[in-house]
Amino acid sequence: MAKLAVLLTLLALVGSVTCQGYTGNASPPTPITYPSPPSLSPSTPPTYPPPSSNPPSLAPVSPSPPTTYPPPSPTPPSPAPASPSPPSLGLRVGYYSSSCPKAEQIVKDTVKNAVYTNRGIGAGLVRLFFHDCFVEGCDASVLLDPTTANSRPEKLGVPNFPSLRGFEVIDAAKAALESACPGVVSCADVVAFAGRDAAYFLSNANIDFAMPAGRYDGRVSLADETLTNLPSPFAGLDQLKKNFADKGLDADDMVTLSGAHSIGVSHCSSFSDRLASTTSDMDAALKANLTRACNRTGDPTVVQDLKTPDKLDNQYYRNVLSRDVLFTSDAALRSSETGFSVFLNVVIPGRWESKFAAAMVKMGGIGIKTSANGEIRKNCRLVN
Repeated sequence: MAKLAVLLTLLALVGSVTCQGYTGNASPPTPITYPSPPSLSPSTPPTYPPPSSNPPSLAPVSPSPPTTYPPPSPTPPSPAPASPSPPSLGLRVGYYSSSCPKAEQIVKDTVKNAVYTNRGIGAGLVRLFFHDCFVEGCDASVLLDPTTANSRPEKLGVPNFPSLRGFEVIDAAKAALESACPGVVSCADVVAFAGRDAAYFLSNANIDFAMPAGRYDGRVSLADETLTNLPSPFAGLDQLKKNFADKGLDADDMVTLSGAHSIGVSHCSSFSDRLASTTSDMDAALKANLTRACNRTGDPTVVQDLKTPDKLDNQYYRNVLSRDVLFTSDAALRSSETGFSVFLNVVIPGRWESKFAAAMVKMGGIGIKTSANGEIRKNCRLVN
């Protein structure tokens, strides 16, 4: 009844709209109808590099080696449980205010230069933070390079290689920090700050929050842990909820963090199951366009959000409701359990941005290392 009351209130605000039904992708729920989201007036364009006047194309963005996920199976592997750590465990806002006062500004300036040059790198930095925290905790283990002692670190895992981006930005920020404050700022905190700052610039400053710091860098990085810990684009709702719950995150966090799919590109192999399926609920026009774009040599890439491909915003949730999303994991959010949250992220201005900020902080508290089991690396690609 509470949800119904909220819904009626929202309808009074947005005016008369046409109802559009949807059905959950994970399990057949009782049909529910939500109003089609109202059209919003165009937002003020960013003051940094203006968007292209040409509409986004479904043609491959830039050729890159394929990311090949294993085909979805009826029983996905169970993730290895992590030990979620609350942000209060040694983390605090302003952690470097005395030891390295300019630390956060140094990272922010480095990220700003990178995002202004290539907004795709900004999307990569948000994803880098997510992929770091979900495997071994937020400890910069995703940054470690192969060595004689460990030839298969996380960055070579199937979900990360070759699609994960932003390593050079972390290197540049860490080099500047080592010059200003040697041996003080951890690579794990650099990744967290960079993810926060990338979200700030990509959202035209609509996502703005303080990131607690005080993480130490981990020494363990294994490619074999990536598939069992990172949510798969082929996952249904139940598996997604388990992936997030294993990290101390709930279904609402899952819906919120999925909004990062509003920006960036994807390899066609990550949603090939939806193109081949005769039961896919993907919008027919989008499916036809994607089929043409993906019918090329290698494993082409396409933008994840055709409407606002260069902006981190709530357009993703409109796309979910209109069936204009790529992954099975995106379509799963139309279920009766999560669809109402999706709808609210469309119709309430600023709701998703504030929730995304809170979810990033919460995710940043997963598996925190301390001085007892971590270190402050001198080089983010190598353990000391």
